[in-house]
Amino acid sequence: MMNKLSVAIVLTLGLFLSCKDQKKQIETEESVSEQIVADTLKWSERMALSEIERFPDPTLLDFREKPRWSYTNGLVLQAMSRVYEQTHNQKLYDYIYDYGNRMIHEDGSIETYKISNYNLDMIKSGDAIYYLYQNKQEPRFKQAMDTLHKQLEGQPTTSEGGYWHKKVYPFQMWLDGVYMAEPFHTKYAKTFMSPEEAKKVYDKIMLQFDLIEKHSRDSETGLYYHGWDESKEQKWANKETGLSQHFWSRGMGWYGMAMVDVLDVLPEDYEGRDRLLTYLNQYAEAIVKYQDESGAWYQVLNLPDREGNYLEATGTSMFTYTLAKGVNKGYLPESFKAYADKGFQGILDTFITVEDSGVVNLNQCCSVAGLGGNPYRDGTFEYYIGEKIRSNDPKGTGPFIMAALELGK
Repeated sequence: MMNKLSVAIVLTLGLFLSCKDQKKQIETEESVSEQIVADTLKWSERMALSEIERFPDPTLLDFREKPRWSYTNGLVLQAMSRVYEQTHNQKLYDYIYDYGNRMIHEDGSIETYKISNYNLDMIKSGDAIYYLYQNKQEPRFKQAMDTLHKQLEGQPTTSEGGYWHKKVYPFQMWLDGVYMAEPFHTKYAKTFMSPEEAKKVYDKIMLQFDLIEKHSRDSETGLYYHGWDESKEQKWANKETGLSQHFWSRGMGWYGMAMVDVLDVLPEDYEGRDRLLTYLNQYAEAIVKYQDESGAWYQVLNLPDREGNYLEATGTSMFTYTLAKGVNKGYLPESFKAYADKGFQGILDTFITVEDSGVVNLNQCCSVAGLGGNPYRDGTFEYYIGEKIRSNDPKGTGPFIMAALELGK
């Protein structure tokens, strides 16, 4: 009898422990993915959490093998900070802090960063550090931002004062650079400088936009060429104008995001503000003319029928964000909201796939594109369509998150 009772107890205990282990396993699995698959989550939070699943280490965003201070980290982490402000999902804040904590040393020095490179791309992660400092005023974060400001004070310029994109790209202004540097610099000046000193910085910031408008905007289409070489020496540069050959979707996307993000911070009474609003409205009128019926935009904007051109996710996400935010903030007329809505639906229909685990993917992203360098990038149509296409490029996932936030999706 005792033997039967013992067996029963053992079986019952075993069943209990088995169920408990199963429950623990399920809870562990759910802790990884249940937030992503939850029906109540919006696309913005789902993509933010998906990025964390793809890159548990925030220093390795952008498919890196080693930690590196880079603009892609700052772009995605800034997007996550905006999701956190709405959702208060601690996982997001902890992820942002992990990056700052590991990349900024106690003395304020920045891991892998060299000021002597004078690379505008390296300013962008300053946005994430600015956010962390606003929440947790660790002196090292302020010291790091001081270093980035110092870089911009010493950045080599064209004869008119336009920042070179990098020291190794002399006399060149790229559309990308305005987004990399100016949203951070505007916030830095407004927060840490006297009104008189801040105005000098605002003037330098506005000068960058003025020069892009002067040299890079095509008066016929209203679109912007990717790069301009004042020296006209680059093989990619037109010998008369110094301009590159094509209107690259993501290049223009960077520029649009720069305008709406800088407008957020520029004082209402700053005299250059109205000029920037004019630039943004002209820009918006131009890009909607080239929106495909699908809602997306092509890699080379104005050549949709040319063989090899394709609908591209990063530029589409950037345009959608720029239009949506422009309307929400009153920078653009309400009529542009329809184009933003169409753009977001185009992203969902054309580029988004969802795995069984709930992880969200953004497909058809141009991996990278530039001008010059080694191997040499000549800026031809064949070059832009020939660059690698991949999924979940942070230059797309970050703007997608921000576009979704602006549209409440």
